[in-house]
Amino acid sequence: MINNNIPDNPYLLMTPGPLSTSKGVRNAMLQDWCTWDDDYNVGIVQNIRQRLVRTATEDVETYSSVLMQGSGSFGVEACLGTAVPAGGKLLIVSNGAYGRRMVQIAERLKIHYVNLDCEETQAPSLHEINQLLEKDGDITHVAVVHCETTTGILNPLQEIAQLVRQYDKVLIVDAMSSFGGIPMDVSSMGMDFMISSSNKCIQGVPGFSFVIAKKEQLLKSKGNARSLVLDLADQWEQMEPSGKWRYTSPTHVVRAFYQALNELEEEGGVGARYQRYKQNHRILIEGMASLGFKTLLSEELQSPIITSFLFPDRNFNFGIFYQKVKQRGFVLYPGKISKADTFRIGNIGEIYPEDIRRLIGTLSDCL
Repeated sequence: MINNNIPDNPYLLMTPGPLSTSKGVRNAMLQDWCTWDDDYNVGIVQNIRQRLVRTATEDVETYSSVLMQGSGSFGVEACLGTAVPAGGKLLIVSNGAYGRRMVQIAERLKIHYVNLDCEETQAPSLHEINQLLEKDGDITHVAVVHCETTTGILNPLQEIAQLVRQYDKVLIVDAMSSFGGIPMDVSSMGMDFMISSSNKCIQGVPGFSFVIAKKEQLLKSKGNARSLVLDLADQWEQMEPSGKWRYTSPTHVVRAFYQALNELEEEGGVGARYQRYKQNHRILIEGMASLGFKTLLSEELQSPIITSFLFPDRNFNFGIFYQKVKQRGFVLYPGKISKADTFRIGNIGEIYPEDIRRLIGTLSDCL
């Protein structure tokens, strides 16, 4: 039962995560849980792990899921640092801040890598990926971001995955901002590792990341990790039979995520949520155009997750605009692209078409 005494948020987060959550999700954090109790490990953690795999693919026997303390970047570092062996070589396909963060991780962990650094406003070149895979036989793994929230671009994951399969490489996908909000099947697309986190399209709160991976790849990865606490294979080996985490788990966050999964199913699953996000996005684009704002990306590259808008003129002060909008109940997101003046608006989370229409009215009043 939802405690209706939980106050409403003072504003909606128009961001790509952390995002606005439901009262049910926030209510779920009011009970304390013991990390070693079966009600928690078997009843909640194992249930979450099984449902994540079912959400990701129909091939539930081939894949497993492992939860990892920390934000999405912790999950990415755990995955890269565990999946790529000492003699391996990683091809990183990057066209934004989160692809480039993979480069930072590879450098810090001394993973042998090559970086295909692409323009932030363009999809990665399939021709260049093919050339690299054809010429460099030392490449063993390929890593790419699906939805690059630097700009909101949706990268051509299906086509990239086909190339990776063609050359028999291991595919690692950062699906942080897309999993749960855009339909995908990790098996049919040939993903070996898929990484996301609790506070994105599943609409939970921040606190843990998760990796959905082929069981055979997790077994192959044992002993590779460059870190004790971010050893993905060890975490999986501990969690697989019992649901127990190696170290203290974020119990309240996990319970909130369990509720968020319930609410995803009640909404009709990923397909239904995707339709809501697309409707939110359509209303946002049309409304912003009516106010004179132009999008950074062309329509064919744009995801329904978050959108970058160009400043309307050189005198536009985003800081002042941000505060005005916040006082009226909405939090926007600053731009992250290096070559243009932009700000971003996300439409995932507990956000509905009527909220987007109210936002457009508010922005109109604040201009």
